[in-house]
Amino acid sequence: MNYYDQLFYRTVSVDDGNCEKAGESTVAIVVFDIDGVVRDVSGSYRRALADTVENFTAGRYRPSSQEIDVLKGEGVWNNDWEASQELIYRYFETQGQERDRTSLDYSTIVQFFQSRYRGSDPENWTGYICHEPLLLEAAYLDRLSQAGIRWGFFSGATQGSARYVLEKRLGLENPVLIAMEDAPGKPDPTGLFLTLKRLGDASRAVIYVGDTVADMYTTVQAREVKPERSWIGVGVLPPHVQETEARKSAYRETLRQAGAAIVLDNVQELEPELVNQLVAEN
Repeated sequence: MNYYDQLFYRTVSVDDGNCEKAGESTVAIVVFDIDGVVRDVSGSYRRALADTVENFTAGRYRPSSQEIDVLKGEGVWNNDWEASQELIYRYFETQGQERDRTSLDYSTIVQFFQSRYRGSDPENWTGYICHEPLLLEAAYLDRLSQAGIRWGFFSGATQGSARYVLEKRLGLENPVLIAMEDAPGKPDPTGLFLTLKRLGDASRAVIYVGDTVADMYTTVQAREVKPERSWIGVGVLPPHVQETEARKSAYRETLRQAGAAIVLDNVQELEPELVNQLVAEN
C-alpha cells in the first residue's frame, strides 16, 4: 500500500495542525477544498474522468470540460468516480439503453480511473497526479496564521491523494484534513463540521472556500443545520474555466447562485483583510 494511502489509518487528534495557543484570539476559521482550489486538476482528475467515460463507452463518447461542468453544476457529483459512472449511464441512455440493463461494475470503474490518476504502480505513483500545478503557496497559509486565522481542509479527494499534495508538494506538516474516507460526500456538511471539531473552535465565523456548486451548497446546508454560527461560502474559479471571459462570467454567476458571498480568481486573493471584511459583513 502506498504511503499516502496508509495515512488514512492515522488518527488525527483535535490538537493537530495549526490550532491556536492559549490566550490567542481567532478572527475566523477558513476551511479549504483542495481540487480546483489548492491544485489544478483539469489535467488530472478531470482528464482521468474523461478517460474513464471514454473507455467504458468503447471510445464512442468522451465528455468535454463543459459537459463535466454541467454535471457538477447539479451539485451532487462531487465524487469523480460516481460522476464517471453517471456520465457512462447517461451516454447509454441516449442510445436507448436503460441504466438498469447496463452492466457496469463500480469497482472496475474506480480501478480504471485510479490507473490513470495515480498510475499503475500502487507503490510509486506515476499518473496524472504527479503533474498537478499548485494554486497556492505555503507562505500564504503562514500569513493567515500570523493574522490569527486558523485553517484546515475538507475535500472529496481520498486521504492519499489529498495528503500527497498537502504534505509532499506543499510541505505542510500533518495539516487538519477531512477527506473522502472520513465523511459523507458534499454537499452534506458533516465533513465540514468534523474539520472544525479538529480545529477546536465552536464559535468563530467559518469561511469555506471551494470551486464547485457542491462546495457552496455545503455552506448553505451548514447554515441550515447550525444557524447560530456565521457560515460564509467563498467561490474560486478553477483554472479550466478561465480560458475566456464569457466562461469565467458564467461560472462566477453559477457559484453566486449556489450561495457564494464572493467569487475569486485565485484562492490567495483571500488575504486576512478580505477575511475580516467578509466576517464583518456576514
